[in-house]
Order: sequence, then structure tokens, then C-alpha cells
Amino acid sequence: MNGILLVDKPQDWTSFDVAAKLKGLCHTRRIGHSGTLDPMATGLLVLFLGRATRAVPFAENHTKRYIASLRPGVVTDTQDITGHVLESRSCSVSPAELEEALASFRGEIEQIPPMYSAIQINGHRLYDIARRGGEVERRPRPVTIHELKLLGQTEEGDYLLDVLCSKGTYVRTLCFDIGQKLGCGACLSSLRRTEVGAFRVEQAHTMEELIAAAESGTIEKMLLGVDSLFPGMTKMTASAEQERMIRCGNAVEAEAEDGEVLVYSASGELLMLGRAEGGVLYTIKSFFEV
Repeated sequence: MNGILLVDKPQDWTSFDVAAKLKGLCHTRRIGHSGTLDPMATGLLVLFLGRATRAVPFAENHTKRYIASLRPGVVTDTQDITGHVLESRSCSVSPAELEEALASFRGEIEQIPPMYSAIQINGHRLYDIARRGGEVERRPRPVTIHELKLLGQTEEGDYLLDVLCSKGTYVRTLCFDIGQKLGCGACLSSLRRTEVGAFRVEQAHTMEELIAAAESGTIEKMLLGVDSLFPGMTKMTASAEQERMIRCGNAVEAEAEDGEVLVYSASGELLMLGRAEGGVLYTIKSFFEV
């Protein structure tokens, strides 16, 4: 079973839990992803099954969009509502004050990765060090906040933010830093991922839908082709001789404009992502079954 599966991850499931469940449902040992979600978060998880795992590197740099809930006045050790409360104070933040603070976080910024993260320093994951009560110095990392919009306020007083950001952005750290800017502290109280690159959460399937599809033998119909990862890219169909050479790993002559191109067999199988240069087609990554 090969292809891309869009999952609407439920709350309290780890991304590993979802992948492990899908391995059983799809009877495959090869599953990759283009970015995990914390257990408290819900929303779009992009999984790559079988031969499609070869495409994971092309998805890792995709932008991601989230709907985040920011709770002013609360600071925790994990920077989200699941952590141990370090500070709690009564504060009143107006929408105008928050809008003013948000302006500082649009565009290219630097973040200090949270201690409760999977980053490794000297061979040790930060969350393992944090769980033992330790803390280590972390260097700021550059990230880009492409869009940061205030959507409104919940009945509980939390503010809803629409965040479109680059790879490596920690939204809970963004909320923490906004709280520091406001002077009252803040944490992330809920998070939902709605977009990864060109994929939308509306296209995703719930775990209940996936389990039902597996039981009825229709789960393979939910898979998207690897080419869905490259919308708008030039496509071409290889001749029988070109296909033979491509399957042997050889460059082939081809009438194609310079640039990246998706190459298919006459039967419609995606053979590879290629690069055309001066009338010659080179393989960037092959996707055909060996």
C-alpha cells in the first residue's frame, strides 16, 4: 500500500500512536510523516505509506497553519496548558493590546526551543532532560511567521490566533513569547493544525473513518498519490524506452523545458520526480516499484 494519507489526529493521541495504528490497519511497516503534533493538539497529520516514504524530505519544509488559543496570565513549564503552572495571575489584556504585541512576531523571528521538545543536545532529547528536572542552554533558532492574525476571544477569555509559519516553529513558544511581550505571561491552551503545504484538514480522515474503512477493505481508496505533494508541477509521459532507462537509473533524452518535472509511465504510474536540463532528464527521486 503506497501513498499519502491525511489524518485528522484526535486529542490525547501521539503522532506515534496514529502511525502505529495505521501500520496495523494498512498492513505496512513503512510509514513516515512530515511533522508531528503534540498529544494535546488536533488536526492535520500527513502520513506517507510504503514507497511514498521516499517523498518525506520534499514535504518537511512545507509551511503549516494552526488555530492556536492563547491564555494570558498563565505560565507553565511546557509552555502549554498541560504543564506544571509556574505563574498564574489575574490580568486583563484588550484586543488592541494584543494586536500591538503581535506586530513584533510577524516575519523572521528567533525562538529559543522549549525544554519540552524532541530536539537533541549532546545525544539527549530535551524533554528527557526536562523530565529529570534539568535544563540546558539552547541557542535561538530562526523561524518565519508568515501570517499572525487575531480571530477573536473565547468565553473563557482565551484569544484565538491564526498562525501560518515555517518549519521548526513552536507555536507554544510563540504564545509564551507573546505573553512576555504583554508583561503578564501566557501559554498555549489549545492547538489545531489546519494546513500543511497544499493539504487541508478538510481533506483528512478521522481515526473512526479509517478504522471503518479498514474493516470494509476500502482504506486504500483514501490514499492520495505522491504527485499530490507537487501541485502545479509540469508532467510528462515517458516512452517505453525512456521508462526502461529510468527504471535502470539512467538519464534520458527528453523534450522538456528546463526545471523539475513529474514523469509517468504509459500506464499512469508515477516513475519519478526529475530535473530537465538541456534536453536531458535526470532523476531526483524515483517512486516506481522495484
